[in-house]
Amino acid sequence: MMHLLVAGKLHPSGEALLRSLPARGVSVDYVEEVSEPSYAPLIAKADALVIRTQPLSAATIAKATRLKVVSRHGVGYDSVDLAALNDRGIALTIVGDVNSVSVAEHAMMQLLAGAKRARQADLAVREPGGWGWRNKLEQQEISGKNLLILGYGRIGRHLARMAAGFGMQVRAFDPYLQRTGWPEGSVEPETDLHTGLRWADCLSVHVPRGEKPIIGEAEFAVMKGGMILSNTARGGVICEKALVGALISGKVAAAGIDVFDTEPPPADTPLLAQPNALLSPHIAGLTAECGERMALASIENALDYLAGTIDRHLIVNPDFAHV
Repeated sequence: MMHLLVAGKLHPSGEALLRSLPARGVSVDYVEEVSEPSYAPLIAKADALVIRTQPLSAATIAKATRLKVVSRHGVGYDSVDLAALNDRGIALTIVGDVNSVSVAEHAMMQLLAGAKRARQADLAVREPGGWGWRNKLEQQEISGKNLLILGYGRIGRHLARMAAGFGMQVRAFDPYLQRTGWPEGSVEPETDLHTGLRWADCLSVHVPRGEKPIIGEAEFAVMKGGMILSNTARGGVICEKALVGALISGKVAAAGIDVFDTEPPPADTPLLAQPNALLSPHIAGLTAECGERMALASIENALDYLAGTIDRHLIVNPDFAHV
């Protein structure tokens, strides 16, 4: 009997699927806590691992003597030691296009909330004497503003469509697509990041984390004053220290931040003290609808890999695609 280890709480539909697996010849360990120590003691007997956002380190992988596939409950995998999986010949799969609409909607919400100063408006009603804030006219219209999208994959394209519906002027910066071919009928490509940042009134980030932030001191320096910024990508894509400075100076008037260098961020993280930052706990892709899709897809990916029927495009390290 194949054994599946599930690390992290799933949507109820995913839990129902787990309960059905013994009838399909698959035994299950289900650990709801999202931490590496909570599931590591169980990994030695697993043929497949479904994992949420917690780390999967080389030390834990070394204990996985039977493991054949790790199925991510999502599309990112920066918390997984891919090199250690490759050394062991263990496949890594992702769920594909199940959360792009959810993330794009969250980014659009952040941009709108920033323009409308939603956080400040809420506090103006709740705090004694705050009603007069309305007369400062800090709110802005988003219609007609310039939006630069960094990363023009599925999420960026959904966001471009939504932003166009609000009357925004949209450009995108994506060096990968510049090399491989820009999609026909898409928004105007921006070939230089700093040129695009000088043009933009609003910025939304949708790129993977690299060795260093794509937006740092130099990038904030070329932006217009009063930028509205959204980050639903990954912590470390934007330099948090530089962002805090830009929020304090007014270079960035408002920021919506869903991802952090350390998650959850420590209580003394300077970003938490900025009144013009709207923060959320890495939930852009965690709508009820998306949570259900990710739970079902991540389980089925693990089973499909073991059965040799998985879509090759869902395998991150294709050298281990045995189908």
